[in-house]
Order: sequence, then structure tokens, then C-alpha cells
Amino acid sequence: MSTASTIYEVRETLLKLENISHSYSGRPILKEVNAEVKNVHVPGREQGQIVGLLGPSGVGKTTLFRILAGLMEPTSGRVLLGADGHPVKRGTVGVVAQDYPLFAHRTVLSNLLVATDNDAAKAMNLLERFGMAEHAKKYPIQLSGGQRQRVAIAQQLLCSEFLVLMDEPFSGLDPVAVQNVIKLLGEAAAVDEQKTFVLVTHDIEAAVETCDTLWLLGRDRDEVGNPIPGARVQKVFDLMACGLAWREGITGDPEYQRVLAEIHALFPRL
Repeated sequence: MSTASTIYEVRETLLKLENISHSYSGRPILKEVNAEVKNVHVPGREQGQIVGLLGPSGVGKTTLFRILAGLMEPTSGRVLLGADGHPVKRGTVGVVAQDYPLFAHRTVLSNLLVATDNDAAKAMNLLERFGMAEHAKKYPIQLSGGQRQRVAIAQQLLCSEFLVLMDEPFSGLDPVAVQNVIKLLGEAAAVDEQKTFVLVTHDIEAAVETCDTLWLLGRDRDEVGNPIPGARVQKVFDLMACGLAWREGITGDPEYQRVLAEIHALFPRL
């Protein structure tokens, strides 16, 4: 296959959400959520996957996030990782929270060594790739918010199998900072072909600019338009097939505007 400028090949399944349902006190939150992420091979370069999980507030994104992270067991269904389809377990998935938590009493390098069994060469290599090598001996309090985010992502890349979840990575940021995060995620996804990021976000514009796939989580409606409890993936946007993935400066592209308009039109009924 090819986008407007990039040839790629879709390969094995890396992540599969299989009939995931979850209820609280008998009230359905998620209902038969099915989705998957495939390994995408781009000749001549490493290209990991970035998936955006979008949906209105209260629809169940946080619940699905915790299930994906192995922090919560679904009422039914399962999350499978890798080509062999092994079940997700707590500690095998990287999680980057909104406040980029790091060990305050450890230096940047030491924060990464915790995740690498003291493999200093591996940790320094990743710091260099993220432009943070010169800050290796600093403490988190000495870093800017953007720098802490870089270290937090690097740490989770090192301690996860290949899947990293990010909670609202664009929240509260000004436009310049949003663009910096978009650039950072592109760099992080290029660390390894199988590295997969799932971003939970409300920022539709940034998600379309950043991701190669979007999952829209929402509820079905009854015959008069009322929401039926229990959300599922209502629509998948393949931004690779749309020619929007792995490109800079797509905001002026008519296809970008078309995808944005479609998502905004769908949101009120999710």
C-alpha cells in the first residue's frame, strides 16, 4: 500500500482488543469493544504505530485505558499482545500520565536505569535519540515540562514490551507546546517498528496530525436517538490509507480538513 508519499506493508497483529465489556454495579460502560493494531513496515526506516482513542467525556475512555494497561480486568473479553496473542499483564505496558511522574530523588539517567536493569549504554542511547543526553545528571525538578515528558516517555519505552499508553498528552498546552509534543511522539514512534502508542485525548486536531489510526469510542443509539449504555469502537479512521500519516504540514491538506469535519460531525452522537 502507499499514502500520498509513503509505501508501506501491513504485517502481523501487535495489539488486539477482543470483545471487551465492562460494567460497574450492573451498569454497562463498555460493550463488545473490538479493535486491533497491525505492525506496519515502511521500507528504509523504523516506523512504529500511533493510535488515537477519541470520544466524549464519560464515554469510557479511562476504563478502556486501564484495561489496556492491565490495571483492570474487564467483565468479559481480553486484550492480547504480540503476534503470539499473549494476554496483557500489569507491568508489561508503559503508562505515561498527564503529570509525567518521575522519581524526584533520582537523576534523569537514574530514572531510566530503573527501567533497564542498570543498562547505562541502553539508557544513554535513548536519551541521545530524545535530545536529552546533556541533561542526564539533572533531577526532574530542574527540567521543563516538555523535558520531563521526554524522559517519562523514554522510561516507559524501556520498561514496556512495546505498548505505551498516554493519557491526554496535549491537555492544557499552548499551540507551540502541542506541536512540540506531536514532533516528540513522531520521534518516539521511530525508535522501533513494533513500538505502539495509544493516546487518549480530547484534542481531535492534534490526534489527526499525530496518529496513523484513530478509534472513535461511543454508544449506540435507540430508535429515538437516546444513547444505549455501553460504548464500543464506532468507527476506525485509517490515516495511512488517507495519505495523512507520517507527514508534516498536513493541516492545509483538504483530506485533513475532511477527516476533521467527519469526526466533529460524529461526536455529538457518540
